[in-house]
Amino acid sequence: MSTGREIRLIEADEGGWSAIDEATGVASQGETREEALANLDEAVELTLEAREADTDAPVPDAPWFEG
Repeated sequence: MSTGREIRLIEADEGGWSAIDEATGVASQGETREEALANLDEAVELTLEAREADTDAPVPDAPWFEG
């Protein structure tokens, strides 16, 4: 079942995965694709909750993210 979300998955040369939700600009990472996607789901949910509460979401501090 498709959610209609556009997600970019990037495999790192040294291992691990990055996942980026194109609509929200939220990114996360994990050791496997599944972990990266699960972490992304959590990050998107928390970001949307923060936006609805009119509070700032944390600024990404991961060196692999160039948003």
